[in-house]
Amino acid sequence: MVKANLTVISNFIFLGFTRYPKVEVIIFVLCLLMYLITLLGNIILMSITILDSHLHKPVYFFLSNLSFLDIWYTSSALTPMLTNFVSGKNTISFSGCATQMYFSLAMGSTECVLLSTMAYDRYVAICNPLRYPIIMNKRACVQIAAGSWMTGCLTALVETVSVLQLSVCGSSIINHFTCEILAVLKLVCVDTSRVQLIMLVISVLLLPMPMLLICVSYAFILSNILRISSVDGGSKAFSTCAAHLTVVVLFYGTALSMYLKPSAVDSQEIDKFMALVYAGLTPMLNPIIYSLRNKEVKVAVKKLLIRNPLCAFSIPHSKS
Repeated sequence: MVKANLTVISNFIFLGFTRYPKVEVIIFVLCLLMYLITLLGNIILMSITILDSHLHKPVYFFLSNLSFLDIWYTSSALTPMLTNFVSGKNTISFSGCATQMYFSLAMGSTECVLLSTMAYDRYVAICNPLRYPIIMNKRACVQIAAGSWMTGCLTALVETVSVLQLSVCGSSIINHFTCEILAVLKLVCVDTSRVQLIMLVISVLLLPMPMLLICVSYAFILSNILRISSVDGGSKAFSTCAAHLTVVVLFYGTALSMYLKPSAVDSQEIDKFMALVYAGLTPMLNPIIYSLRNKEVKVAVKKLLIRNPLCAFSIPHSKS
């Protein structure tokens, strides 16, 4: 059996969803819609938080970070698949594969940390409102966001470098629609225990631990709101928290089932569809669940829509 280092392979071939020719077009259309909605929703949210001074608050600072992250995350995962489907080419260069793997891991890892910091921000705002401006000051927010990005980027770099140093046994066919790290590891024919240990440690740090922090934060939030609010207020708060937790469960649940499942379980076909959930569906839902249902964001959108027509009428006409 001929062994070659991953860096020696010049091109990889994606299988994608070619095993499902009857639904491949449907998957393409759904992914295209998810991508366009993700771009539109997150660009609108980022624009509003920048243009409206009333939204210059910690919660919207983190949300704009999440929007920026989701645009990159979805683009790194779905754009190559959409491009390959249109062009009919299912190949990618080694450098392209390495770049795609790194950015997907970096954006996904950063989102894991960022979602937990956003839950903590809401916990402080609701359960400790008097100290909220002190705890979540501008400097603290920037440091927390920078820490989230650094954690995601560094862990992704460690995982990507660890995998690309391994040897494969001739095959360059990736049974996935992207250079997903677990799919690339399937090509390796040498001992991967060290890489799997690195991935396990990082996965435990970035998946169950942040998810536990989010659940605990929302438990305290719900307990606090139900204790001091009216029945209608409690119902609305429960609805909002339930919506947030639905996105959290979708994102962390699919990622947990992929990265912390037993190594003996081979579910590559299922993994493809799970990847669509956390790389396509969740980034599309984030701006809707977290922001577009928010009253302050709705008011900001209305003000921007009203302001433009008024600007047009307020332009003075030149005298002849």
